[in-house]
Amino acid sequence: MKLGRLNHVGVATPSIQDSIAHYRDTMGVEVIREPFDLPAQGVKVCFVDTPNSQIELIEPLGDTSPIIKFLEKNPLGGQHHLCFEVPDIEEARAYFEGKGKRILGPTRIGAHGTPIFFLHPKDMEGVLTEIMESPKQAH
Repeated sequence: MKLGRLNHVGVATPSIQDSIAHYRDTMGVEVIREPFDLPAQGVKVCFVDTPNSQIELIEPLGDTSPIIKFLEKNPLGGQHHLCFEVPDIEEARAYFEGKGKRILGPTRIGAHGTPIFFLHPKDMEGVLTEIMESPKQAH
């Protein structure tokens, strides 16, 4: 298994619109993608482009969103997860399973349209870690 580049940092937010204003007006970000709903994961998503990566803003989509508990503990929002690319998602899944790391749920399609899975933070030095198959097109 070969770990690829940091694709994005996931940031939970109670309001994507407020976070967009922060990254645009305070941080000087020029490229902010259009927000979209990702019902399969219970979140609304918006990607903020930086020179070498992205910030993935995630807002709950309904009362059963998996990030509700995170926002209850962190009402202003905050860093939620790190996402790393891998060339082959099944090889990576087998690798982490072989290391005894807990995988949260099945491999599924993520916000970039590629297969993903999450690793339990207690097995990843306290960091919720998303593993995603590298998109086939250029970055």
